[in-house]
Amino acid sequence: MCLIESEMTSQTRRSYVYLALCILTWASIPVTSKKALAALDPWHFLFYSTILSFLALGGVMLARGKWRELPCYSIRQYGIMAGLGVLGCYLYYVLLYAALARTTAAEGFILAYTWPILVLLLAVIILREPLTARKLVAILISFAGIIVIVTQGRMVTVQFTSLPGDLLALGGATAFALFSVLGKGYNFDQTIAVFVYFMAALIVALASAPFLSPLVWPPHQVWPWLIYNGLLVNGVSYIWWFNALEYGETHIISNVLYLTPFVALVYIRLLLDEPIHASALVGLLIIVAGIGLQSISLSGGWPPESR
Repeated sequence: MCLIESEMTSQTRRSYVYLALCILTWASIPVTSKKALAALDPWHFLFYSTILSFLALGGVMLARGKWRELPCYSIRQYGIMAGLGVLGCYLYYVLLYAALARTTAAEGFILAYTWPILVLLLAVIILREPLTARKLVAILISFAGIIVIVTQGRMVTVQFTSLPGDLLALGGATAFALFSVLGKGYNFDQTIAVFVYFMAALIVALASAPFLSPLVWPPHQVWPWLIYNGLLVNGVSYIWWFNALEYGETHIISNVLYLTPFVALVYIRLLLDEPIHASALVGLLIIVAGIGLQSISLSGGWPPESR
């Protein structure tokens, strides 16, 4: 009995270590993006980051011997994985990076982090999940937080930092929420699925190159940010997240993940020296309150179990 309890404690501790790594890594997205976008346009940043993520996850596939399991999936299943990857690993980042290039790091990241409440809304629309009073109140609370951030607290005399940037961030949140909802019903191997997601994202990035921007080689000062973003933020951190879910309790881990925007504000203040508007912090607190209210009765995590 003591041995079982000791093993469970060890697994729980391991889960929190992986979760802490995810939070610290994902919270750096706005800083990393701003640093790279100072010298690259959003599409080039996505393209080179995706290449590095694909290589990193390919290395994980090799290390874990997952290549032997690739024939286990049908063409249809790979098509589903590819579609999800285009939605969650290409379109989401296109919109997010475009938003961060136009608005403040704090504002863009916080608005992009409204995806959990959008998951709730889309689950009602797409999956026909019941809309309870609690869910409705949670949606309205988080929507109020969005309004506070977008208007900088001036609900009567509206003043936008960058309305296009804010709309792009909300578009990214919608893409990621849709990715989560549509992926909910599939039980793919997590390592294989993430590898296919980024492979599909890379293929679409290459195909869209002629229509977006001619390829340019990134300047040397951007490469540290590209490598960090590609290998860790958009790559290995996915594996950390799945390990956290494997060893810990999903609903607890999902709720602790909401610390990410708060840690991001610390990074932004220290590394970008960007002022944090009081309205952004108030709006974030309101959004998290709404997410927390709806997550009390939920046990699902992010990314969805299909990933």
